[in-house]
Amino acid sequence: MIYTITLNPSIDYVMFTQDFDLGGLNRATTTHKFAGGKGINVSRVLKALDQTSTALGYIGGFPGAFIKNELESADIHTDFILVEEDTRINVKLKGDTETEINAAGPDINETNLEALLNQIKALTTEDYVIIAGSVPKSMPGDIYATIAQICAEKHIPFVVDAEKSLLTQTLPYHPEFVKPNKVELEEMFNLTIKDDHDTIQAARLLMEQGAKHVLVSLGGEGAILVTADGCYKATVPNGKVINTVGSGDSTVAGMVAGLAQNKSIEESFRQAVSCGTATAFTEDLATSEQIAAIINKVSITKIEGK
Repeated sequence: MIYTITLNPSIDYVMFTQDFDLGGLNRATTTHKFAGGKGINVSRVLKALDQTSTALGYIGGFPGAFIKNELESADIHTDFILVEEDTRINVKLKGDTETEINAAGPDINETNLEALLNQIKALTTEDYVIIAGSVPKSMPGDIYATIAQICAEKHIPFVVDAEKSLLTQTLPYHPEFVKPNKVELEEMFNLTIKDDHDTIQAARLLMEQGAKHVLVSLGGEGAILVTADGCYKATVPNGKVINTVGSGDSTVAGMVAGLAQNKSIEESFRQAVSCGTATAFTEDLATSEQIAAIINKVSITKIEGK
């Protein structure tokens, strides 16, 4: 079973507007409410790929109930831990540009924390854990490392998709792969990435610290996968980018699904990039049909050996 962990889920309230006027009255042309959070997004795309997963994390109040209901109505398993305060609601404004307003998460107490860790300790080597997204301020700053250590001790493969300090603290425990984007790589190592060679060198620094594979998303330029055996570049088809929220999460889902389906590393990478691209071309996360329409248009090239 694949388990996704979203420590700070949300309702993503997406509003599409025209000619947004900061400080003035604006009217939305379209609105959507989605069960949000990086791990939850991964579970939703895994479902589109016909892969079963269980969503773990914390929910509270009516926003939490909305998230649970949305996932279960989509036939996605959940085993959330209930907390006293409301799950956050994030606002995404989509006009000529994208503006996001992310709220703070609820307080997570020691009992809540212990309950999650016990869930992870009950998993086996047959399971797969995906840790993704932000952490509520009330939680320990090293929570990602704590989860990664449990996974490593129980030989549970795990994947990490998070910002700098959250990602790097898991590297000593050897995640199956990590998924920074180009900007995050630059921030991690205080450098400027000018080309594919720079991207590969930065990715290898993460591998030297413990990551088994590194998948670097490059937006419209595709992505690069660095492994112990070689480096691969994915080139994506042209299309109208509608919504980049969830594109990276979709990429993670595609890669994990490929590995779970025993696809080759190249085919898993192709599926990953196809999922991320399909999501960028739609208002919500990619559907199975949208992924299928793109996957044969994504080209994978081995650009460097060991």
